[in-house]
Amino acid sequence: MLMRRRSDRVRAGRKNISLILLAVVVLMLGAGAGVAWWYTFERPDRTEVESGLPVEIVIPDGASTASIATILAGQGIVTNANRFRLESRRAGADGRLRAGTYDLKTGMPYSEAIAALIEGPAIKYVTVTIPEGYVIEQIARRFEEHAGIPAQEFITLANGGYAEFPREYLRDVYGGKLEGYLFPKTYQVQEGATARDVIEMMLDQFEREIALVDIAAAQARGFSLAEVVTMASMIERETKVAEERALVSSVIHNRLEIGMRLQIDATIEYVLSGNRFRLTNADLQIDSPYNTYRNAGLPPGPIANPGLASLQAACDPAETAYVYYVLTSPDGSHTFTETWEEFLTAKQRSKEVFGQ
Repeated sequence: MLMRRRSDRVRAGRKNISLILLAVVVLMLGAGAGVAWWYTFERPDRTEVESGLPVEIVIPDGASTASIATILAGQGIVTNANRFRLESRRAGADGRLRAGTYDLKTGMPYSEAIAALIEGPAIKYVTVTIPEGYVIEQIARRFEEHAGIPAQEFITLANGGYAEFPREYLRDVYGGKLEGYLFPKTYQVQEGATARDVIEMMLDQFEREIALVDIAAAQARGFSLAEVVTMASMIERETKVAEERALVSSVIHNRLEIGMRLQIDATIEYVLSGNRFRLTNADLQIDSPYNTYRNAGLPPGPIANPGLASLQAACDPAETAYVYYVLTSPDGSHTFTETWEEFLTAKQRSKEVFGQ
């Protein structure tokens, strides 16, 4: 009986030792697994990164989840690349992460980083202001400067006319140029937009603006849309004072009605590709269909891209008998006259003001 009890105690002791050893093994395996987990999924790939710092990253087209994880971890946006891959798989995001340029922050939670990449990059815009009266070349340079659109690409397309932009009102534009129809305003241009994109946008805007103009009134006077735009472009280039638009328009209409040459300096400046305070006699003799000193009637096409006020003035001129005007003030305002004698008097005053 005594021997049996001793044997039972031995067996119990051995069993306890086995249990202790098993517990130790389990603890060691658990600790090892924990270390392995930490090393694989929690250990920071970069330790020197401060959280919350803005970072711009580019995810290439066709990038795999693994390569995206490497990019994010390499920039400190997420802590661990392997953990990102795991969380992406858990979220069902593999294959849904979108390429593009992102503005993210260091130390983002995995869920936020994944959500941002599923949503896609934020659309970025640049503001480009096109002043009234600009010509195609000036517009092209402005878009190149502010939106990175190659100026020559813009010019080439804008000179392609109806062939490039088959809108009915562009069918017969002179020389195939879109001059006059690229509406001037402040545009929000999406980053990466092309020359074609912005020209389409400007033509769309022209169509919206021209719908606000009383074209029917001009048509009742015998003018087409193209002629309205041409008159508006001259009004735009000839005026600096808003109140004078309708007056300049009246001079144009009055001269056309009596068959008098328009003799508008801005048409010569268009041929010369620049602004001049005084034109020479040689300038006035330039052989060009745009030369309204030599040729009767309207020039063959617009000489600039007019704004809404000038388009409205072209359709609704002031009721006057003026056929002359001359610059007489440094603020850009003119004196308008009905007779040649009055014009000469005003011209003398202009010489006194400007010393020429």
